[in-house]
Amino acid sequence: MTDPHLHEGPDGRPRCWWVRYAPEFVRYHDDEWGYPVSDDRRLFEKMSLESFQSGLSWRTILNKREAFRAAFDGFDFRRIAGYDARDVERLLGDAGIVRHRGKIEATIHNASVALDLVDRYGSLAAFVWRFEPSPSERPATITWEAIRDVAHTPASVTLSKELKRHGWRFFGPITAYAFMQAMGLVNDHQEACWCRARAEAARAAFGRPGAAA
Repeated sequence: MTDPHLHEGPDGRPRCWWVRYAPEFVRYHDDEWGYPVSDDRRLFEKMSLESFQSGLSWRTILNKREAFRAAFDGFDFRRIAGYDARDVERLLGDAGIVRHRGKIEATIHNASVALDLVDRYGSLAAFVWRFEPSPSERPATITWEAIRDVAHTPASVTLSKELKRHGWRFFGPITAYAFMQAMGLVNDHQEACWCRARAEAARAAFGRPGAAA
């Protein structure tokens, strides 16, 4: 395959270029990345894991995801909001996760913010999907060299600022855009990627949370 923006998977299908960097990316790319999500717990999990990824690779976080889920009660933010100093120390002693005190404490703090957003908007999903960008904000081809500029879209900057205004921590524009890509707020599968049409069909059939309000 000569297109540098594509990678031929083990089944011969063309996939987004970043899949080439780890074999475990294939399933994540095919089954999760870019498909719309409205489940609050999954959204909070992804927001938290994207924050933990800051300064690290997604491969590191993906390989630790099950350990993170076990450590953080399946990312049930209603339970996490009740964590105390003993939980912080427990998490700092858990070798299965990223033991960064600031990010651990931010996740606990953000769980309380998530509860406030649910009270105000009806669900975390209803808040997040308010920032779905228009297709015109996305270039046809996303390259590694361009990702930093692409990430600073009006939608990702606004989502980051609004979360910060509500008190959310560790969620800048680049983190916000990575979250949007993963949770299907944008479809950044390459044009020739075999998953692009699947993701677009899922987005077309998706009922936007709060759209009827």
